[in-house]
Amino acid sequence: MERLGLGPEVALARNPRLVYGRITGWGQSGPLAQAAGHDLNYLALTGALAAIGRAGSKPTPPLNLVADFGGGALYLAFGMACAMVEAQRSGKGQVVDAAMTEGAASLMTSFYGLHAAGLHALERRTNLLDSGSAIYETYECADGRFVSIAPIELKFRKVLFELLGLPHTNDDGAELRDKLERLFKTRTRDEWCSLLEGTDACFAPVLTMAEAPHHPHNVARGAFIDIDNVLQPAPAPRFSRTPSGRPTPPHASGEGSRSALADGMSLAGSCFSPGIVKSLKVLDPHRPIREADIARAFMGPSRWEARRWRASARNAVSVRRIQPARLLLRDYGAKLTP
Repeated sequence: MERLGLGPEVALARNPRLVYGRITGWGQSGPLAQAAGHDLNYLALTGALAAIGRAGSKPTPPLNLVADFGGGALYLAFGMACAMVEAQRSGKGQVVDAAMTEGAASLMTSFYGLHAAGLHALERRTNLLDSGSAIYETYECADGRFVSIAPIELKFRKVLFELLGLPHTNDDGAELRDKLERLFKTRTRDEWCSLLEGTDACFAPVLTMAEAPHHPHNVARGAFIDIDNVLQPAPAPRFSRTPSGRPTPPHASGEGSRSALADGMSLAGSCFSPGIVKSLKVLDPHRPIREADIARAFMGPSRWEARRWRASARNAVSVRRIQPARLLLRDYGAKLTP
């Protein structure tokens, strides 16, 4: 953003109440700040990746849910919300630096605390929640599909054992694991669902992405929705008074340019002068927005007549001023033609 002339210093100088969010893998400072990386790399630096996987195997990538989405996007959204509430009280904005490494590390806070207290070992499959417990585990069924059980509390464990026809025990070692492995292979996953699902046994079938949208609970909650024949998760969380709008499919190239420009004017107004915004607002509504239109808005009509777009594109100062508007409009879905 600094290369486009829209860094936080410039933006906050124009609007001191602005909350400016920045999300990166390593953060805005530090030895790795400028290095490339992805979710797995960021997770590796936090201690979380080393803790995920089976004993005797290498660490298992947990999709890119933990650092990218959990430690990155959600922490940025939460940080922005907090900063905006604070700005309403203080009248001052600030920069929110959301580093995926730090967000993922923050999610590990409880485990760092347990480890410091001597209640969580570094070795995998030696702890309650890392496959070290027979009652917090997945088991294969007779049809090759899987179920999950997690009755951590003794009262829920009692329910599970009663439904399975097993004597209640506080044992959680290899003997119990072997017994459960043999037992769950005696019935199909659906048969186990008929017996255990909906009880306090802390049980759920392990579903694939093809199966999950059709599970009765997800159907009843409307947890998945169909958008242009694409089945996908519905917006979350749910708001009692202001429910989220239904997502829409992507626009075709050039479709919605006018509405996108209108939606972006409030943002443009905080970044560009009123004259530039006014020039962009009065563009011909019957044709796509052209880069030449942006150049005319930034340079002014008289200067535009003296220098056509392709000639002015060679001017570094003009390009530096025009580029932010080009990116702004493209971000809002507007079609730009040379």
